[in-house]
Amino acid sequence: MFFLLINISNAHATSSSYAVIDAKTGRLLLGSNADVELPIASLTKVWTALTVLDNATLDEEITISSVAAAQEGSSLYLQPGEVWTVNSLLHGLMLQSGNDAAYALAEHTGGSLEGFVKLMNEKFELAGLDHSHFTNPSGLHNDDHYASAHDMANMFRLALQNEDFKKISSAKNFVPEERSIKWRNKHKLMHFNEYTVAGKTGYTKRAGRTLVTYLKDKDKEVIVVTLNHSNDWNTHVSLAEQVFQNYENVKVVEKGKYQLFQKDVIEVKKDYYLLLNKEEQDQLNNVLIIPRNNNEKKPYLWKVMIDKDVALEFNVKKVK
Repeated sequence: MFFLLINISNAHATSSSYAVIDAKTGRLLLGSNADVELPIASLTKVWTALTVLDNATLDEEITISSVAAAQEGSSLYLQPGEVWTVNSLLHGLMLQSGNDAAYALAEHTGGSLEGFVKLMNEKFELAGLDHSHFTNPSGLHNDDHYASAHDMANMFRLALQNEDFKKISSAKNFVPEERSIKWRNKHKLMHFNEYTVAGKTGYTKRAGRTLVTYLKDKDKEVIVVTLNHSNDWNTHVSLAEQVFQNYENVKVVEKGKYQLFQKDVIEVKKDYYLLLNKEEQDQLNNVLIIPRNNNEKKPYLWKVMIDKDVALEFNVKKVK
């Protein structure tokens, strides 16, 4: 009798996945193994950058420690004792993927590497991301450091809501005040694809090639993530084009006041849109959940359904 032995801790390294989400709502549009937990390499730095921006200002100064300067992997070649601003280090983190910048930012923001990682993981929980866990700010391999493609896409969506992050991650080039050098964004599509607005690259031997890209075509906005895909540049363009060609930005709820059968009046404060393909448009319907104890303080829950799946939900209040 023969047995096939599999090292479970290493098995995920050979998997691959992708996810395409609506950048406005986070809804998953296309995917394969989208919720499988995989190593993500330097895509980690998206969450590192947002955690820093939540806890520090761009003009704060950081003195580079000897430990930060000695970090392995991709580097800005920071030197111990140098003084850099948070702004410059965040650009080096996102454009050049500097592991030394990641460590310096983590030490400054969290007080220690462990303190910063705790902040990162707490932020996951608050964001409702279930398939992610980080052990370091750079993405160097650790069996307990992972995310799903779906979670990673939503991390980037949440990060883009921060205007400083959006500006930094969409920069094609940057010249830091501290050094006479120009950093060029390593994300190739930023320079050659008209729809690409922002993104981040990643690679380790265990994770393979990892990539996140934010692409926009008029009123259609998507975020694409691939984990362990060798042909990632072409894959991102192809997946985005599938959505741009086959999905429409449909107004699914119109702002205004609505009178209900029991004479209550509720008010929707804004228009709501979803990226939908033809089949989904035919399966679209709205459901209103009325609170059990119907009073002015308890909101109604409006759900936009595609067949039996909830595509969007939000609270609406009764108008006095």
